[in-house]
Amino acid sequence: MEPSGPRKAGSEQEDGFGVQPRRVVDLGLVPNLRRSNSSLCKSRRLQCPFSSSAKQEHLSSWIPENIKKKECVYFVESSKLSDAGKVVCECGYTREQHLEEATKPHACQGKEWDPKKHVQEMPTDAFGDIVFAGLGQKVGKYVRVSQDTPSSVIYHLMTQHWGLDVPNLLISVTGGAKNFNMKLRLKSIFRRGLVKVAQTTGAWVITGGSHAGVMKQVGEAVRDFSLSSGYKDGEVITIGVATWGSIHNREGLVHPTGSFPAEYVPDEEGQGNLTCLDCNHSHFILVDDGTHGQYGVEIPLRTQLEKFISEQTKERGGVAIKIPIVCVVLEGGPGTLHTIYNAITNGTPCVIVEGSGRVADVIAQVAGLPVSAITIGLIQQKLSELFQELFETFTEGRVVEWTKKIQDIVRKRQLLTIFREGKDGQQDVDVAILQALLKASRSQDHFGHENWDHQLKLAVAWNRVDIARSEIFTDEWQWKPSDLHPTMTAALISNKPEFVKLFLENGVQMTELVTWDTLLYLYENLEPSCLFHSKLQKVLAEERLACAPTAPRLQMHHVAQVLRELLGDSTQPLYPRPRHGDRPRLSLPVPHIKLNVQGVSLRSLYKRSSGHITFTMDPVRDLLIWAIVQNRRELAGIIWAQSQDCIAAALACSKILKELSKEEEDTDSSEEMLALADEYELRAIGVFTECYRKDEERAQKLLTRVSEAWGKTTCLQLALEAKDMKFVSHGGIQAFLTKVWWGQLCVDNGLWRVILCMLAFPLLLTGLVSFREKRLQALGGPARARAFFSAPVVVFHLNILSYFAFLCLFAYVLMVDFQPTPSWSECLIYLWLFSLLFYDPDECGLMKMASLYFSDFWNKLDVGAILLFIAGLTCRLIPATLYPGRVILSLDFIMFCLRLMHIFTVSKTLGPKIIIVKRMMKDVFFFLFLLAVWVVSFGVAKQAILIHNESRVDWIFRGVVYHSYLTIFGQIPAYIDGVNFDLEHCSPNGTDPYKPKCPESDTTQQRPAFPEWLTVILLCLYLLFTNILLLNLLIAMFNYTFQQVQEHTDQIWKFQRHDLIEEYHGRPPAPPPLILLSHLQLLVKRLVLKVPAKRHTQLKNKLEKNEEAALLSWEIYLKENYLHNQQHQHHQRPEQRIQDISEKVDSMVDLLDMDRLKRSGPTEQRLASLEEQVAQMAGSLHWIVRTLKDSGFGSAAGVPALAPPKAPDEPDADLAGRRKEEEPGDGFHVNARHLLYPVSPVTRFPVPNEKVPWETEFLIYKPPFYTAERKDTALMDPVGDVPDLLAKIRYNTLDGPTDRRSFHGAYVVQDGLPLNPMGRTGLLGRGSLSCFGPNHMLHPVVTRWRRNQDGVICRKSIKKMLEVLVVKQPLSGLWALPGGSREPGETLPRKLKQILLREAWPEVEGLLQRGSEVYKGYVDDPRNTDNAWVETVAISIHFPDQNDMELKRLNSHLHACDPGVSIRWQVVDKRIPLYVNHKTILQKTAVLFGAHY
Repeated sequence: MEPSGPRKAGSEQEDGFGVQPRRVVDLGLVPNLRRSNSSLCKSRRLQCPFSSSAKQEHLSSWIPENIKKKECVYFVESSKLSDAGKVVCECGYTREQHLEEATKPHACQGKEWDPKKHVQEMPTDAFGDIVFAGLGQKVGKYVRVSQDTPSSVIYHLMTQHWGLDVPNLLISVTGGAKNFNMKLRLKSIFRRGLVKVAQTTGAWVITGGSHAGVMKQVGEAVRDFSLSSGYKDGEVITIGVATWGSIHNREGLVHPTGSFPAEYVPDEEGQGNLTCLDCNHSHFILVDDGTHGQYGVEIPLRTQLEKFISEQTKERGGVAIKIPIVCVVLEGGPGTLHTIYNAITNGTPCVIVEGSGRVADVIAQVAGLPVSAITIGLIQQKLSELFQELFETFTEGRVVEWTKKIQDIVRKRQLLTIFREGKDGQQDVDVAILQALLKASRSQDHFGHENWDHQLKLAVAWNRVDIARSEIFTDEWQWKPSDLHPTMTAALISNKPEFVKLFLENGVQMTELVTWDTLLYLYENLEPSCLFHSKLQKVLAEERLACAPTAPRLQMHHVAQVLRELLGDSTQPLYPRPRHGDRPRLSLPVPHIKLNVQGVSLRSLYKRSSGHITFTMDPVRDLLIWAIVQNRRELAGIIWAQSQDCIAAALACSKILKELSKEEEDTDSSEEMLALADEYELRAIGVFTECYRKDEERAQKLLTRVSEAWGKTTCLQLALEAKDMKFVSHGGIQAFLTKVWWGQLCVDNGLWRVILCMLAFPLLLTGLVSFREKRLQALGGPARARAFFSAPVVVFHLNILSYFAFLCLFAYVLMVDFQPTPSWSECLIYLWLFSLLFYDPDECGLMKMASLYFSDFWNKLDVGAILLFIAGLTCRLIPATLYPGRVILSLDFIMFCLRLMHIFTVSKTLGPKIIIVKRMMKDVFFFLFLLAVWVVSFGVAKQAILIHNESRVDWIFRGVVYHSYLTIFGQIPAYIDGVNFDLEHCSPNGTDPYKPKCPESDTTQQRPAFPEWLTVILLCLYLLFTNILLLNLLIAMFNYTFQQVQEHTDQIWKFQRHDLIEEYHGRPPAPPPLILLSHLQLLVKRLVLKVPAKRHTQLKNKLEKNEEAALLSWEIYLKENYLHNQQHQHHQRPEQRIQDISEKVDSMVDLLDMDRLKRSGPTEQRLASLEEQVAQMAGSLHWIVRTLKDSGFGSAAGVPALAPPKAPDEPDADLAGRRKEEEPGDGFHVNARHLLYPVSPVTRFPVPNEKVPWETEFLIYKPPFYTAERKDTALMDPVGDVPDLLAKIRYNTLDGPTDRRSFHGAYVVQDGLPLNPMGRTGLLGRGSLSCFGPNHMLHPVVTRWRRNQDGVICRKSIKKMLEVLVVKQPLSGLWALPGGSREPGETLPRKLKQILLREAWPEVEGLLQRGSEVYKGYVDDPRNTDNAWVETVAISIHFPDQNDMELKRLNSHLHACDPGVSIRWQVVDKRIPLYVNHKTILQKTAVLFGAHY
């Protein structure tokens, strides 16, 4: 059944809840799925379980099974015709649009159309993707649902099948459904603010979905956002909830199996009384009730859906919040007022945009007035001004209803926020919306700090640190650092660095935050797309396969295993395996760190059953690693700023990032990791530079200090592992390496002095060389010699001399003394080479160092030379292979000579050049590949053209490769052109092994037969490409490499210099072959003397605890200097200064605009008030003149009343909201006049404040009569208004067991019914109360003093603090005093009996008799009516002594009979969630005892 005709004529569509539309994506992409960062990242590594077609098939089966539509199944002809003049059914559809069964005569004879009977649910036939014709490839989602569809099903569809993330905020936009005009500036502010709050908080915006009124404003806001540059930062989810029967051109949306996509054609010109969907919305829920042309069908379902969503809980980072909802109002009519009233009644905060018109402006203009000043006359005046033509349709009853609703709305100022352009610096709607939510949350009653904690959770969920700074972290509430720990954890997991910085500023200490369990929780919540997460899962999988039958739980030693792979084997595991449940304790050498936290009560992870908190070894390090492995730049920067061992931390971060970048598949992420690694290297350089400038010696201690926190490694070792060349090439580090290089010698000793003393060591006694330590100058020769010959520079030069002697002797043997039997000189070479094998006892023979050893090119060259020498020696010792052995040894001599290049890398002059040569060698290999293509191609072609069937392989190789290669260098082949053709220099048949085979020739004429012109052309082309092109390419490559490497050659040389220095730092002084004596000495010490081996320190220095703590404190101080300097330099950059100036100019312009608006607003109000007063004065004078002229005293009824002056806008609606109802008539019947009577469908007659007293005339007052039926009829007054039954009741006296006397004296009885002494309530009868007249109750107020653990009474603001006994009934969100109605003849209230054991009843009765009366009188109860009301007596029972036996017995007798009933002692405070009436009693009790309230 699909309507094609336009809808019936109707009035304007009011109050479509508006959703802000967003830009949709291309058809080729997954449409309209607002994904979080985690889900976006998942797509990189995790395979999607369903393809697009599979998802569509699943959706096509799920939606019809779970979602229905409404269909009219009986055609009942209507008296009205369609716009096209066709006969229609009562449902609005034509006969053709009905099902065939619905139009059969027998089906509809004698039937009156009833939607409950004649409309049935059927599987929906309109769902899928929607594309708007002519508006690009924008794809949305839509579904047609029955108006009875459960909200849970729709929510499941949106989150599970449409792929929407659970929102952090729900924004319901409502207002006028017809187009209206707004000021251009206000429109711009509204659009910008709405999109900003939706985008930054991850909100859903719900509207009516049509292309008109407020929905159009929201759609255009999203359209503007989608066209801006900010669109890439996130999409805006806009959900339109519209009536299916009011949509124009909806036929194209129908398809039984869904449309993917359906093309919707907007046609505003031909829509008639229907409406078109807004193309800028992302999702549509089209509500169907089986009718055509009816508006407002969607409002009940939308209200239920919004309520359901607001009751859902979203958890992120371990913090769960209920999804908050806010209503934003623009313009609007009567329906809008009803929507606002319902929202305020349900506790939903509303933001009214003043200046948008009609209802919004009416409420905005009276919101600052006292409730008593909002009169019927004032509202009537506002309606006449703002509604103009429609004002004539307002009846007196409707004006009264509007007045009552506006009074109730304004009375709850804490839920009402008026957005005024330019008010109090308010420039954006987003701030107003978020402030409204926080204000509403702040006004709610909570125990303790729960209210502030809830507000903070909201701000974190919205990611609005500006709101948190201005609204939450104020002087109004003092935050304990421990209260911020769960929210801090949530901010870490959800990657909100600004909040992390805010929490640190407000006292959060990472040493107290990061417990062992917290750290595990953080690693368990890594992003699934994170590479580190994948590596952890791999480790767990390996462990599962190895030994565990069940899936192992993530432990910190698993993290340590992955971290060691990233940091290298030079570090020890950061998190060792726990032994017997032990966990590492905090062991940083910082004296001021507090190890035990007393009195900290942390939620969830921060609560431990053992009563103590176990901290990790270095919490800041742990958090830094956690942030770095996820490549979180800003978060890691904030944490690094808190670190102690900051240089080591920066270098470790650089290493981790570089290793992760090698395995990262995503190119962008890999580049980001490398950039971040460079940034941390620069940070390490910056801090070290500050340290080196301050104190060179202490800075160099930082380089070799063993860091316990980073796996007992050093800063220098971390820099080398990470290949941080910039850091290692720093002048301070090079100075340190130079100092190590010279050992105990002064670095200013000339090299010639060192070599001279090496050759003639007695010169050491003459003081030719100087030592750093003065004591060595005074010691004897042995001490000097030991210090001299142990210096790495001396050891290095001794080894150079030894190596040169070895090469000379080797050359001598090869060229002069190579005998069949090895001579003494050759044997010396063997001994010398044998000693070379054992010059490094720390490395040789250790399997774990093999991979590290062979990672160096020069070590590979050494091994190759030694293996080649062994092969040559083997051949040399066999007489038959003596000559091949000499050839092999000759080639091996070349390799030993190449080893000299490594030796000379220590030279500042030759070292960089050797590095350039190594880099150019790579270019040569690539060049040879290109060259080989041309050489082989030319050689084969030349050989095939010139020579016929050459069978000798050696001559084929010569012709193809060797001759072609020599041609490049100018050696032209002899027979290439036939000029030097001579058959005597070649072999005709190729039998002469020393001559090449003759080319193709004519033997008779003695001339070549091959095409000379072809070979010449080939030769020219070959020389052109090889000599000119390829050789110049090689030169260009060398030049490029030289320029590239030249910039970093110095860094590379300085970096590689360390390896050479460390190599000779631990080497014995004696060079080969004398080093064998050192090894012999070591063997004797180990085996004979049993002296334990001393491990080579490798430039490590283990400091004492106090020295290390002082060094780290000094490093932290200089790190702060570095950060301050960096910040100063950042602000001094030209780009930053220009940006700051631009922001200041913008701020000045905004301030000027606001000043103009602030001045013009009150001025206009004053002028309007003045004009009104003048007009009324003129009217009064006219009346006086007329009266005097008629010589009468006139009629008092004709005197015009002066209008009340307009109050200026209040600067703070929250402060205004704190005012209690002080005006006459507002102190009573606030709850008793609420339009909706509790637990019933009855609606009261609206009674504004001024019409409450019975003395005030209220001619149109016609309240309904309501008396609820209850089970205990014997104790109740009669039901109904039958005079005979009611005449038996006696009022103002004891009526049997029922006391009908009022504490306020005798009350009036009219028409057999008592009148409420406090005035009208809008309802007759006794409602749900027991009897007519007063219903007496008793409320015991049981209190005691609040005491601390020592038994001392707690105080607040000097006053003592009370605790009161409160109870909460099932299905109630509020606590209450344990009192209420009493059964006839009973002393104790029923509710008090429910929480006490029976044996305690007599004792409590005695306490009540001895108690003090706190209050006696009328109670403003929502159950009160005109004829029945509640009166109570409040009795205070106070226990001043904590050891009071009666108090102890009372506590022991407290027992809830119903498991749903809760009992507790609660601190007396004005913010506890208690019934308002009970709060008044509690306040009087606190005053009685002079206690805090």
